Amino acid sequence: MDEEIHAIVKNDTWELTSLPKNHQVIGVKWVYKAKKNANGEVERYKARLVAKGYKQKHGVDYYVKKEDGYFLFVCIYVDDLIFTGNSSRMFDDFKKAMAREFEMSDMGLMSYYLGIQVRQTEENIFVSQEGYAKEVLKKFNMLNCKPVNTPMQFGTKLSRMKQDGEEEVDPTTFKSLVGSLRYLTCTRPDILFAVGIVSRFMENPTESHMMTAKRILRYIKGTVNYGIAYSSSNDFKLKGYCDSDFAGDIDDRKSTTGFVFFLGKNAISWSSKKQPIVTLSSCESEYVAATSCTCHAIWLRRLLKELHLEEEEATKIFIDNKSAMDLAKNPVFHERSKHIDTRYHFIRECIAKKEVELKHVKTMDKVADIFTKPLKFDSFEKLRFMLGVRKVQV
Repeated sequence: MDEEIHAIVKNDTWELTSLPKNHQVIGVKWVYKAKKNANGEVERYKARLVAKGYKQKHGVDYYVKKEDGYFLFVCIYVDDLIFTGNSSRMFDDFKKAMAREFEMSDMGLMSYYLGIQVRQTEENIFVSQEGYAKEVLKKFNMLNCKPVNTPMQFGTKLSRMKQDGEEEVDPTTFKSLVGSLRYLTCTRPDILFAVGIVSRFMENPTESHMMTAKRILRYIKGTVNYGIAYSSSNDFKLKGYCDSDFAGDIDDRKSTTGFVFFLGKNAISWSSKKQPIVTLSSCESEYVAATSCTCHAIWLRRLLKELHLEEEEATKIFIDNKSAMDLAKNPVFHERSKHIDTRYHFIRECIAKKEVELKHVKTMDKVADIFTKPLKFDSFEKLRFMLGVRKVQV
């Protein structure tokens, strides 16, 4: 912290002044982090005093420079920056401007960022967390465990109720394990459903819950050098795949929503989450899932617009339940849907405004299946490949 304060004073980062009239104060907070290299080894520990910039408004609290036809995007995490754009001149100008104001190092083409390894070739970009995965295996004494070929055994059902003779496990250790696995889902959507299931038992975890969580580690052991591949493409059409089980949670009979979005043929966003309400049929659970998927589609469309990739056509969302499609497209089904919370009818408005379009897909081709239930290996392997998860090329 003393080092950070010294750097702030040296760089003349702030100036003590009175608050001008009609101006708002932007608060600050301390952020602590461990700086690691590409192998996951700690290089140094750092403390950074950062502004709460998320309270500022675009074009109101800060100036935005625009140049016709050119753009530069900068991603900032404390004092780590990555940037991209379509103008090498803007790259050079930005780096020179930053170097004039701050002490900084140009690390070249991105290869490691926030625990995520990036390997770039002419055809693909491979994103993985191999170093982090090995750290997790070592932390929980699973480096020499026997690998398995799926993160969750087909047919697994977990409950809050303890089985006969079953003991509780240390909740702190269990939470640490699940939290570590949660971060790994950034580049491993293939473990997302399994991690989501064990996340439901943070309070009073039992031996069966721990065994299920450690099975995920055994799967990671056998696929530790896997990541997600992004291929070069000029196709920037956004499309989503959505699915739901029905009453899969044996404690409260709530269903699980799963969806994934692709930009062209590359998966960019995925989710697996228990629904907040109890539905009365598979049609209703799929309808609720489609609505959640639609909300995410709208958010992605707005993000892409900011990135100069505005979607001109409606975003296609693929589901396999025709009854749910009819319910979303035909608001006259009042008796069948009046008990569903009005917020879930948001999807109808988006369809009417031609922001999204529901399309039917055969169950066997539905990649979102991997986010709603434990699958047999053949099905799991097929959907994993469709997500772009594969062995990272060295």
